[in-house]
Amino acid sequence: MKFFFATLALAGLVGFAAPQASAQLYEARTSSVNFEKKERAAVKVQVEGTAAWTRDFWQSWIKDTYNIRLKGDGVFGVGKKDVLAAKQTPASSVSGKLIDFYSMITSPSDTTSELSIFAAFGPDTFLDPDKTTTEFAALRTMGQSFAVAARQKAYKEKIAEAEKQLKEAEKEKERLQKEISTLEANTTSNLARIEALKQTNASNALKAREDSVKLVTNGQQMELRKIQLQKRRDRLSALDRK
Repeated sequence: MKFFFATLALAGLVGFAAPQASAQLYEARTSSVNFEKKERAAVKVQVEGTAAWTRDFWQSWIKDTYNIRLKGDGVFGVGKKDVLAAKQTPASSVSGKLIDFYSMITSPSDTTSELSIFAAFGPDTFLDPDKTTTEFAALRTMGQSFAVAARQKAYKEKIAEAEKQLKEAEKEKERLQKEISTLEANTTSNLARIEALKQTNASNALKAREDSVKLVTNGQQMELRKIQLQKRRDRLSALDRK
């Protein structure tokens, strides 16, 4: 059991240390995406979790934080993309104007996903780090804030899972202890019964030997009585003949 808890603790430490191993994980950076057959400047950030997990949390987080409601349909998977959009939506933290707000989520691996954020004032006026420096910096801040929130959520879920596993282990420990106590009690009871049966068997064997001796004596007495009976019958027959 001590080995189990040590393993569990080590797994938790490894899980928490893993994000630090990658310099890109949870760090917003300037990049680009291919959208409508053109390269668009974008903010990208990688987080722990599947694409579906990131999509759900991203939509919920940006709605609660910036009141931006993203919509989009599609199936996520490794290498697959999906565009979430909010057309002509207010986003005061980015600009005083209405913007077309876009995001894509891909899966670099089974355990990580990448969020891409980009926006435009209109069809041909996408935000750019050089031409719209302030607005694009706001997108980067947004991406970094989401990364912090995603990291906290991932850690909380890991802690919740570890607590769940610990409770299950504690329940299993209690079950095993009860089972051991029951088995030990049954063993003690069985040993007592075995000892009693041994004593009973010993008494039975002694009684059987005594009865065997008596049986020999009884046989001898029967033979004597048969002889006596026959003599008396013979006398009676002699008396009847007189």
